[in-house]
Amino acid sequence: MKILMVLTSHDKLGETGEKTGFWLEEFAAPYYVLKDAGAEVVLASPKGGQPPLDPKSDADDAQTEATKRFKDDQDAQKALSETHVLSDIDDKGFDAIFYPGGHGPLWDLANDADSKRLIEAFAGSDRAVGAVCHAPAVFKNTNGADGKPLVSGKRVTGFTNTEEEAVGLTDIVPFLIEDMLKKNGGHYEKGDDWASFTLVDGKLVTGQNPASSEEAAKKLLELIK
Repeated sequence: MKILMVLTSHDKLGETGEKTGFWLEEFAAPYYVLKDAGAEVVLASPKGGQPPLDPKSDADDAQTEATKRFKDDQDAQKALSETHVLSDIDDKGFDAIFYPGGHGPLWDLANDADSKRLIEAFAGSDRAVGAVCHAPAVFKNTNGADGKPLVSGKRVTGFTNTEEEAVGLTDIVPFLIEDMLKKNGGHYEKGDDWASFTLVDGKLVTGQNPASSEEAAKKLLELIK
């Protein structure tokens, strides 16, 4: 099993002067689910190298077993610091593609031509595609073989409007995940705010929030096996 994990390279939270990036739990939990299952995990980002970490995801109250494990794992830290440049990645040889969230993807991966190319290649060849929390932003401009948005007619989830409101960023983000997925024809569903909620439709896996990241990776694994 070989899985491509794509992280954001964007570190500015709009015009707030604050930093953003990827959310640590949404990387660490899936990373270990996949690694522990024997998968080879290849990391990539638009700019390559060390992707920016959302500082809020590194706070004491955001720590989980997976994030603690990552902090003691020098091999994982080294791999993260050396992500491949996304434009250099060929989809061939990979069994699935997975996107951790954090607010960063709303700005870069949502509009990234290489991300679009890869997702459409995976979906077009019936391989698993997964995204959690804000990472379903990557489906903003991706299409299926029929030319319609990739999520059109599919059951999908992602960070809810009420969760975005709770973190005070509704007016900061370039678009709301829930609204975009609905606009693109997705059958948007959600669980309780901050509770784990994951959907699978065909080979598409989406998770609602950080709490959903481990479950989303497990569902992705099931599709590969």
